[in-house]
Amino acid sequence: MKNFIGGIVNFLKEEDGPTAVEYAVMLALIVVVCLAAIGTLGTVTNTKFEEVGTAIATN
Repeated sequence: MKNFIGGIVNFLKEEDGPTAVEYAVMLALIVVVCLAAIGTLGTVTNTKFEEVGTAIATN
């Protein structure tokens, strides 16, 4: 029983789990920022292509 409790205490003292969670949160935030940037870039690019297409069609 003492060995079991010692194993639980060692498990709670390990910092590998929290570190992995921190990396997962950072990765999720990076993904969200990238998706927002790509969405904005796509919208701006689409608007610019429409402007160029309209300019070509009117000339």
